[in-house]
Amino acid sequence: MQRTSDIANSKIKRKLRARKNIVGTAEKPRLSVYRSNKYTYCQAIDDTTGKTLATAFNLVKETHVGKNKVAAAFDLGEKFAKVALEKKITKVVFDRNGYRYHGRVASLAEGARKGGLEF
Repeated sequence: MQRTSDIANSKIKRKLRARKNIVGTAEKPRLSVYRSNKYTYCQAIDDTTGKTLATAFNLVKETHVGKNKVAAAFDLGEKFAKVALEKKITKVVFDRNGYRYHGRVASLAEGARKGGLEF
């Protein structure tokens, strides 16, 4: 029964394969996405100093009322763009963190673009 560890190892390999080409700087931080079964999180990270510059998540219950997770992720992308623009971040490098670019991940990216961020 090593199926669980095989799945986890596969995700780590996908994540590292994508991350070897993605580096966030102070001018163009890395927009990292994490999705749990219930919520979605995103943050802008400066890899040169190892600091998180901006963050947003949709743990608030009002975000999900009457919406599915994909719609909530779109709103989260717009919310993150607003937070990032307040901190003078206009360009980011998108890090999908080993997830496929569909569903919540794609919706969050579209919301961030609509909010004014450039990828």
